Amino acid sequence: MKLNQTVRHFAAKQALSTPVVGNLATQGLVRLHTGVFMGKADPEHAEERKAHLDGLFDATMESYLAALRDGFTEAEAREITHIQANFDFYDHGWVEMMEFPVDELDDHHDRFGEFFDRFAITVEDPLGAFAPAGGLPDAPATPEKLDDPDQPNAVGGYADETYVDGPDGEVLVGGADDPEEVDLSDAPGVTADDVED
Repeated sequence: MKLNQTVRHFAAKQALSTPVVGNLATQGLVRLHTGVFMGKADPEHAEERKAHLDGLFDATMESYLAALRDGFTEAEAREITHIQANFDFYDHGWVEMMEFPVDELDDHHDRFGEFFDRFAITVEDPLGAFAPAGGLPDAPATPEKLDDPDQPNAVGGYADETYVDGPDGEVLVGGADDPEEVDLSDAPGVTADDVED
């Protein structure tokens, strides 16, 4: 998968593991991701998916932190969460929201297979051990879209590694190194006042 990587991503990484600020960053990241993917959804179905997406992205914050603890780079850990989301989109037939073609599902799973196996994450169970106790809010599926998937937001050919668009237009494998210093207020949902408190 090819991702963007900016100072906001490194700020979010640090903010998520910081007391108090971590909750704000989680809320900000959930709002951000839900908004982005609702924008990619079929407009007729976007609103009915909101609660489900909120729950999905909230749960993936835990898998992101677990991946970081396992030594994955920021980009790799974030890609893991995006793959989980794409598994969920596939399961619901929300193919227009997917970031990679449906025929790359197994490739993306296999690349992080050890991590996914340890936490019981599969295409059919995208959250595995990170699923909330009560499950995710239900949202109507569109399984008919799997028959002849139209995937306007899918970019193929990046299933073998984690790719990141670098600041100068170059593509970096694995992502950039963490900067020496980050400003937590650059994280979504976090303000300068939150950091000063």
